[in-house]
Amino acid sequence: MPTASTRVPQQERSRATQTRLLEATVDCLVEHGWSGTTTTVVAARAGVSRGAQLHHYPTKAALVTAAVVHLADRRAAELRGEAEALPAGPQRLDRVIDLLGAAFTGPLFVAALELWVAARTDPELRDALVPLEARIGREMHRLTVALLGVDERRPGVREAVQATLDLLRGLGVANLLSDDSARRTALLHTWKRQLATLLTPDPGPPDRHPPAAESPPGEPAHDRP
Repeated sequence: MPTASTRVPQQERSRATQTRLLEATVDCLVEHGWSGTTTTVVAARAGVSRGAQLHHYPTKAALVTAAVVHLADRRAAELRGEAEALPAGPQRLDRVIDLLGAAFTGPLFVAALELWVAARTDPELRDALVPLEARIGREMHRLTVALLGVDERRPGVREAVQATLDLLRGLGVANLLSDDSARRTALLHTWKRQLATLLTPDPGPPDRHPPAAESPPGEPAHDRP
């Protein structure tokens, strides 16, 4: 019967095997696309036996969706770590958008895009991917709100954050086939200025009835009209 001391190394080996499989899956999706990412190719790239791969992820859909979750969680942690070094004040918004823009041109986005296209005609993959994308979308939205330090209870803030993510996603697609960095930089420069305006709290209307001047000593104060 295995003891506690033998179970721990087994669990560590199992986690290490899963990590190798997930990272190899993302690499294959980026390099070979959906059709070229077979479970056999992934297992070989990860240096894992076919039996071990099937033990952890019995289907291709299970493997690729787990890989996207793995990379999304890792990238979110990296973004939080990078955000700790960001400056406060007006420059923070610019830097946050730059960080998010890099996320929408990195390997996670490329891998996810391969899955979106494949899921259109693959019911099994679509059933696995739809709830996963909803979860990742919500978490990315919450992360963006936290990085920007804004209050979603204010009118228009939620929509401005989501518009930012939709813009970055579209620019990521445009960058897929050719280097679109110059146009993306120009568009984001303009959007950063607009976003800063949208996220700045409205000071409200000016006071139309300033307090009446104090009366000189010995004179009664006049009533306000």
